Amino acid sequence: MISRRLPLASAAALAAVGALVLSGCTTGGSDSGDGSTSMTLWHNSTTGPGVDFWEQTVADFEEANPGVTIDVQSIQNEDLDGKLQTALNSGDAPDIFLQRGGGKMAAMVKAGQLKDLTDAISGPAAEEIPDAAYSANSLDGKVYAMPVAVLPGGLFYSQDLFDQAGIAENPTTLDELTDATAALKDAGIDPVALGAQDAWPAAHWYYWLALRECSPETLAEAADAMTFDDECWVRAGEDLQEFAATEPFNAGFLTTSAQKGAGSSAGLIANHQASMELMGAWDPGVIGSLTPDQKPLADLAWFPFPEVDGGEGLPGSMMGGVDGYSCSVDAPDACVDFLNFLGTSEVQTAYYKAFNAPPVNTVAQEAVTEPYLQDILEAYNAAPYASQWLDTVYGQNVGNALNVAVVTMLAGQGTPEDIVKAVQDAAAKA
Repeated sequence: MISRRLPLASAAALAAVGALVLSGCTTGGSDSGDGSTSMTLWHNSTTGPGVDFWEQTVADFEEANPGVTIDVQSIQNEDLDGKLQTALNSGDAPDIFLQRGGGKMAAMVKAGQLKDLTDAISGPAAEEIPDAAYSANSLDGKVYAMPVAVLPGGLFYSQDLFDQAGIAENPTTLDELTDATAALKDAGIDPVALGAQDAWPAAHWYYWLALRECSPETLAEAADAMTFDDECWVRAGEDLQEFAATEPFNAGFLTTSAQKGAGSSAGLIANHQASMELMGAWDPGVIGSLTPDQKPLADLAWFPFPEVDGGEGLPGSMMGGVDGYSCSVDAPDACVDFLNFLGTSEVQTAYYKAFNAPPVNTVAQEAVTEPYLQDILEAYNAAPYASQWLDTVYGQNVGNALNVAVVTMLAGQGTPEDIVKAVQDAAAKA
């Protein structure tokens, strides 16, 4: 679930774009018996260009494949995992859906709920997307999702607000980050936007500190055996507790959502009501959808999560996910055709423009112009080690227990030791 990162392949080393040849998707897998095929697609884009991307992509696919129709359903990100699990368990799953990977995907594979894509990936999706991207959506050598975006995390910030506070250099250590938040507060600026109402954004702070405090071997052992005995897990909680004691977060952060409206943590960044947010590389698109003109934030910038003095993690290690899309096990063959379509450079370039997030297709990566996205890709490619988000690695039950325990501590009702105990207790029941 956690592995040493393989660098993304260079676009120059790949073959030129070939024509995408779709299989006969009007035969077999038909729901109606008349040669036509209908499918459902669940995604987590609820506003702006993201919704438009899915509508246009589906329309283009349907036009190229007469007889195929796809019903597109938009589901709020925080609701998606629960609704999807219910649908999968009831046997009424969507044909195509967002796949987060890690322990969550492993549980679906174990339950026989996903279509094996290993031998079905073809055309540009096979030629222009590197193995490293597919590895995040693979298990035991088999591929179960088409990757669409590489989404490492880090701190997104307003350059204007940093300038206003006199911050000339990005923080590279946790102590420097604490100094920067003090400078922002002195300038009357909320340093850090945090949507802790949704739990996982708050837990991201713990994930990153664990990545800095724990060795790769300890992280791998936790993923494989669900053991959390190393003292680094407590130290990560202590680091967060000490940082939170400096009051870096926006007022009311415990009741602030992450992505819903102008009052969310992303909305606070979009409207210059707070300076920075720890988030994955989908954040620029969310922020852009919440600016007054619904355009990308002009002064948005990014820096990697700071290092922790004395930590056992490899310096420069990164954390994040590779979003992909899976087919449910009983989905028609047209589902695989649609996933191959998603992997083409044309669709991947449209994805990047809609979501302002780094695409996995290396030809499409040539279209990335934003300095902060280029910085993200550079840091990710140079990382000596990378982990997926820890709640994804550990699966839904253990991951949720971890997320809630972090929020409980930030609310002043728990300790770093309580975080570890909550995870151990949940793991024992898994």
